[in-house]
Formats: sequence, C-alpha cells, structure tokens
Amino acid sequence: MPDAPRPAAPPRPDARRSLGVAALLGVGLMAAVDEVVFHQILRWHHFFDLSTPAIGIISDGLLHAFELVAFVSGAFLAADLLRRGAWAGRWAWAGGFLGAGGFQLFDGIVDHKVLRIHQVRYGVELLPYDVAWNAVGLALLAVGAALAVRARRARPA
Repeated sequence: MPDAPRPAAPPRPDARRSLGVAALLGVGLMAAVDEVVFHQILRWHHFFDLSTPAIGIISDGLLHAFELVAFVSGAFLAADLLRRGAWAGRWAWAGGFLGAGGFQLFDGIVDHKVLRIHQVRYGVELLPYDVAWNAVGLALLAVGAALAVRARRARPA
C-alpha cells in the first residue's frame, strides 16, 4: 500500500533573504528621496555636476533608472518571499533601514567627498550640510543595526 502524502511543512521565515531584499528596497527608496527632493524639487545638485547642465540632467535620469530597478526588483523579490511564507518582518525592517542608511552614507562620503561628482548644495558653507547628510545616514544605519539585534534576539532557538 503506498504511503499517504505527508502534509507540507509550514513555511519558515528566511531571515537572511528578507534582510537583503528589504535592503535593496531601502536603497531604492532612499535614492528616490534624494533624486526627487534634492535633484528635482530643491534643484540643489545633479548626480554628476562636473559637466554641463544637460549632462547633469542625463545623470539624474540614470540615477532614476537605477532607483527604479532597485525598487521594482526588491518588490518582486519581496512578493516571492511573501508568497512562499518566508518573509521575516523583523529582519526586513532592519534591512530597509540598513539599505537606506547605506545609500545615504555612501552618497555622502564617496560621491560628495571622494569622487566629488556633486555636493549637497553649492554656494554655501558645506560643513553643516555634510554633517547633516552623513548624520542622517548614520542614524538610519544605527536604527537598522538595532532592529537587526532585536530580530536576532527574537529568533526562536
């Protein structure tokens, strides 16, 4: 007599993948906030300011394409995790904050200071803007790290 089919095991949350997928969403979201607020509304800078204004606009379009790809990819990956019952919400929150803070700090240190492809704002004393920009990135990273610690502690043994 054939064995009866066993019921499927309940889905297990995938902490690592949820963290990574949400980090991708955080990067896309923070890139969008940067591009919309600072590039379009305030018009403080373009992604690449070392050339003509037309090149600056093109570089903003490329940044917009990057943020859309990151966010849409993250959304599809998150939908897959949710469909499979593998979404780990606590880890996802940590990943979202880590991704957003990582993007902000990378932009503030690498793009603004190392590569100097643009500054936060022109024609002003940069130090307060740089400090605020990087402090926001560090604060987002700190929140993400704290949420990751809480998620690790909440994991059942």
